[in-house]
Amino acid sequence: MGNWKLEVGRMAMYMSFPVILFHYFNQPAYFEEWVTKTKRNIFPPENAKDREDIQKLITDMRRKQMQSLEGE
Repeated sequence: MGNWKLEVGRMAMYMSFPVILFHYFNQPAYFEEWVTKTKRNIFPPENAKDREDIQKLITDMRRKQMQSLEGE
């Protein structure tokens, strides 16, 4: 076994290592670019053409549903 200086150094390392890692990995600037890029991949910005296509699909489906209800 070591003397008290070794034990104090070891205890300081055990206590400071998680704190340093927490500080390093929880910096907003570290993740800002990655989060923004991932968010844009998952939720792409909406454009006018896609919105028109969605509205056209909705109206077509409603028209088909009304025709099937009137046919019965």
